[in-house]
Amino acid sequence: MASLQNLYGFDRAQLEQLFVEQGLQAFRGRQLMKWVYHQGKTNFADMTDLPLAMREWLGANCHFSLPEIERQLTSKDGTVKWLLRVGNGDLIEMVLIPEKGRNTLCVSSQIGCVLDCSFCSTGKQGFNGNLTSADIVGQVVLANQMLATREESVTNVVLMGMGEPLLNFDAVIAATNVMKDDHAFGLSKRRVTISTAGVVPAIDKLREITDVALAISLHAPNDELRNELVPINRKYPIEDLMRACKAYVDALGPARKLVIEYTLMRGVNDQPEHAKALAVLLRPLRCKVNLIPFNPFPGSGYERPHRKDIEHFQTVMIRSGFTAMLRTTRGEDIDAACGQLVGQVQDRTRRQSRYKARLEVATPQPVVVQ
Repeated sequence: MASLQNLYGFDRAQLEQLFVEQGLQAFRGRQLMKWVYHQGKTNFADMTDLPLAMREWLGANCHFSLPEIERQLTSKDGTVKWLLRVGNGDLIEMVLIPEKGRNTLCVSSQIGCVLDCSFCSTGKQGFNGNLTSADIVGQVVLANQMLATREESVTNVVLMGMGEPLLNFDAVIAATNVMKDDHAFGLSKRRVTISTAGVVPAIDKLREITDVALAISLHAPNDELRNELVPINRKYPIEDLMRACKAYVDALGPARKLVIEYTLMRGVNDQPEHAKALAVLLRPLRCKVNLIPFNPFPGSGYERPHRKDIEHFQTVMIRSGFTAMLRTTRGEDIDAACGQLVGQVQDRTRRQSRYKARLEVATPQPVVVQ
């Protein structure tokens, strides 16, 4: 018997096609979306403007299922982190960052991450597959359910949680379509951001089918350093990445900019020469720069920069004509800050066990006095 289809994973075009295949008009898909996302109804029997026979077919073949909340943690600064169990039993994380008049949800797109960037805790967990589009949409639904208790909702979504979104391309596109759809969450294209470490062919493909905001995890101004920090750079070097980025932002139009994410690590990429090289690199690109002080985790080997180096780096970028914002670290006390999300992953890659072995070697053992 075929498994039930989780309709949280269907965007409007897919829902319309589903109804057409059952011999009904495409607009029935839009009706269903309004029931689910505007009125919060997921029981097909309640959707009274759908034909009875169709409601019965939906009940027999489809369902709405959300990730299971395993744990919820709240930071002293108001940041909320959820540990969510997805279909295969793995645990992923999502983070809500509340600010005045704004609720930004950082969602995961994969179970772990295959890229293994050297400064990111998520990559040390290894990888156990892609999330479904329903898993991604479900994260927004769960956050909205919590926010509804104080008559608020998610205003911005950033795909900056666990995983590389562009390596889960189809599911991410379907999910972002739902986020932007007026029949669903109705978020502006400027308020849905896909973050990528630089999967160049996928950026080129993205340009043809969507206009969401794009953030680039750059972290270094040259190939030599970026090869160490972001290993995918060995496959898609900076020159190719900048070409794809310029084509994407040009397609968005003159009013739009890309976001360049740059994590500052003490003595690694935070010196004036790095800032000057970054300014030269980004000069042809319409962008703004988010500077992110490194968030430590056990065994990373990196440290947070000195305050004076952070401020000097920002000053160089601003004087070079860039909007350079210093991202405030949020949720650090619950390990919800950028680069700290880990979840619990049944690792296919054996990276998790290798990382733990390195940690054990690097950790000094207590001296026993006889």
